[in-house]
Amino acid sequence: MGFVHLPSQTLDMDMDMEPIPKTKFDEREDAIWDSYSSWIMEHPSALDEFEQIMSAIQNKKIVVFLDYDGTLSDIVDDPDKAFMTETMRSAVREVAECYPTAIISGRRREKVQDFVKLDDIYYAGSHGMDIISPVCSNRFGGQGHQRRVVDEKGNEIVLFQPAADFLPKVERIFRLLTTRTRNIKGSRVEDNKFCVSVHFRCVHEKDTNALKEVVESVLEDYPDFRVTRGKKVLEVRPLIEWDKGHALEYLLDTLGFDSSDVVPIYLGDDRTDEDAFKMITTRGEGYPIIVSSVPKETKASYSLRDTKEVMQFLQNLARWSTNSSLGNS
Repeated sequence: MGFVHLPSQTLDMDMDMEPIPKTKFDEREDAIWDSYSSWIMEHPSALDEFEQIMSAIQNKKIVVFLDYDGTLSDIVDDPDKAFMTETMRSAVREVAECYPTAIISGRRREKVQDFVKLDDIYYAGSHGMDIISPVCSNRFGGQGHQRRVVDEKGNEIVLFQPAADFLPKVERIFRLLTTRTRNIKGSRVEDNKFCVSVHFRCVHEKDTNALKEVVESVLEDYPDFRVTRGKKVLEVRPLIEWDKGHALEYLLDTLGFDSSDVVPIYLGDDRTDEDAFKMITTRGEGYPIIVSSVPKETKASYSLRDTKEVMQFLQNLARWSTNSSLGNS
């Protein structure tokens, strides 16, 4: 079959064509872009503004705080497989060699330590309700939840667990939720020691309400617990005045950095990280950075789009410290 030769005028049709009308998809994409452009003006990229950020905190002490899931590792369907890359681990290691560094996660503390596999950083699990620190805190010691213990390497450390009295109830809630959600396909209940995470990322949309109803029904018998929502997860936590923001304050205190010449930098991606962002804003010194590729309500001052940008930011931090040291030598 031979080629069809179109009349020459058809080749010039685009010169006089009417504009192609936008589809609803195009309009939605434009709206998303406009929304993100407006949002990024309020929460500029911490990479684009890196030099400005660092020049503003010269001669001050930096302390780095990091969330884990969605910040150091990508969000995955199976929470037990939320592994960080070796390149990211190397970036965290380099930062920890330059600045005091802590990870504050909703996960069980031991689980986060197993994921990260770095010794020279501080860990806080269960949304800050399970903290390892080098010394006791006078400021937070009155609650009686600090105790000195010896770790598996023979080192004396301090454990701060403000929700320790709730542990028997947390264990019962975990067992109840595990049993009652068994028939909801795709659901997963995770024991995070002082809190319980009910994941529904793999639950069909038509079943999510049923899952939430199960959680609410279980907690009817536990009025001293609350439910907060994260990225495709329901977090069941004791109703105490403690969160990631308080954990940040506790670590600054025990590390000896609770002073006006200290600048905390906190990177996180989820709703529970907003408590830490709020705490930094209240201090009036520091940089809360949200990890998000979509506009969202946040108390963060700056943003990073994803874990790749987090890694680049951490590499920049370590490089800046090294260059500063060379410049002062």
